Amino acid sequence: MIARFGKPVPVLCMINNYMIDYIYQAHSHRILQWNDSILNPHSLEIYSNAITAKGSPLDNCFGFIDGTVRPISKPGQNQRIVYNGHKRVHGVKFQSVALPNGIIGNMYGPIEGRRHDATMLADSNLLQDMQRYAFSPGPAGRPLCVYGDHAYPLRVHLQTPFRNMILTPQMVNFNKAMSSVRVSAEWLFGDKVQYFKFVDFKKNLKIGLQ
Repeated sequence: MIARFGKPVPVLCMINNYMIDYIYQAHSHRILQWNDSILNPHSLEIYSNAITAKGSPLDNCFGFIDGTVRPISKPGQNQRIVYNGHKRVHGVKFQSVALPNGIIGNMYGPIEGRRHDATMLADSNLLQDMQRYAFSPGPAGRPLCVYGDHAYPLRVHLQTPFRNMILTPQMVNFNKAMSSVRVSAEWLFGDKVQYFKFVDFKKNLKIGLQ
């Protein structure tokens, strides 16, 4: 880039950071808030049909919700705030809703790594948005839902695996079928790390610096 634009590294870095700030300020609402362009009733019905066609027992599931922990460098102060006991790393957490067309329809974060996924869900107000908008087209639209893991509560618009002490064969088959289609949410997290290597560079991800 130095040879192409004839600018020194510090100037290129400033230009890059300026554009990142501009994109975030101008367009972050498209992913941080309910985006009716990609989450309107007609689109949600298309997503639901696509997931059902892949073998989902739920015929009203339009996406998959999941939380991810991104490891960071151990901070010098307040280490416990960002320490995630489950993953045993210091990090920040994000919550995202993965859609079957390969994009993230909604994202919340970053928050402290110690927070539970259920807390992140409550803080994001995602359930309240789905209670208003997540319905199939038509005046008598049926409720549509997202599917999450055991960390999330069971709600009309949020379905989770069966977690009884004793599972019937039907429950086991349901969990297995939903797990096979839910793996797409993990693919999106992998894509972000692959395309943006910086978010996987733990030693330089420092709170208050980067």
